[in-house]
Amino acid sequence: MTPGYRRRKLINAACFGLTACCAAVGMGALLFILGYIAWQGAGAVRWSFLVNLPKPVGEPGGGIANAIVGSAKVVGLATLLGGPIGVLGGVYLAEFGQNRTGALVRYAADLLNGVPSIVIGVFAYTLIVVPAKRFSALSGSVALALIMIPVVLRNTEEFVRLVPHTVREAALALGIPQWKVILRVVLPTAAPGVLTGVLLAMSRIAGETAPLIFTAFGNRFWDNGLLHPIATLPHTIFTCAISPYKEWHQQAWAAALVLMFFVLGVNVSARLFLRPASGGER
Repeated sequence: MTPGYRRRKLINAACFGLTACCAAVGMGALLFILGYIAWQGAGAVRWSFLVNLPKPVGEPGGGIANAIVGSAKVVGLATLLGGPIGVLGGVYLAEFGQNRTGALVRYAADLLNGVPSIVIGVFAYTLIVVPAKRFSALSGSVALALIMIPVVLRNTEEFVRLVPHTVREAALALGIPQWKVILRVVLPTAAPGVLTGVLLAMSRIAGETAPLIFTAFGNRFWDNGLLHPIATLPHTIFTCAISPYKEWHQQAWAAALVLMFFVLGVNVSARLFLRPASGGER
């Protein structure tokens, strides 16, 4: 065994051990966070907590039913606003974006993806809340949609590009117009990956707090439509966490646990949707 071979073996073992330690640290941090939230919040999560409204200060009990419904409304509307724009933009970049316009759109999407969420919240506040003179679920959804668009757009572009060129060429050889090839052949083939990207973007915006402070604001009662302040889980967690009341702190941990299970559920669903597209290897 030559000295060079021993040195390569030693370097290989050291690099393998280093990467294994890094992976263990990452997994350990994730498990610690999940376990700590579960330990702090599990005691307060019960059926009455999930189906009741918050109680006034000084009264025991209360729940987060309005925040759960509010989060579902805001995230759902944000997905309806931002999802189609992101998907169509991603299809454009994958099919027709090999030019300066495509490069500019990619650059703008990457810039938007890097903008702090609180800046987007201030933008939505200035654009919608100030002219309307009211906080609203709609303004919160617009802010979250702006965060969602670049994530969906770039993900859609990547998955549409993964569709083999031979599939496109076979459809075009049959005399099918290009727009119909994209609509009937390319998009259905890339659909599992595109849907995965939408679900992952939903899980990201579901936990955003800063934009909702400036837009949806919060509400301790049931909301009245989309043009009034609305309670959401992230805002409820923030409000309860900074309060001086111990019971509210417990409710903040419980609400964080509920939000965590929602995000985990969306991520697991995304993996399940992606598995058929990858032949069960992922």
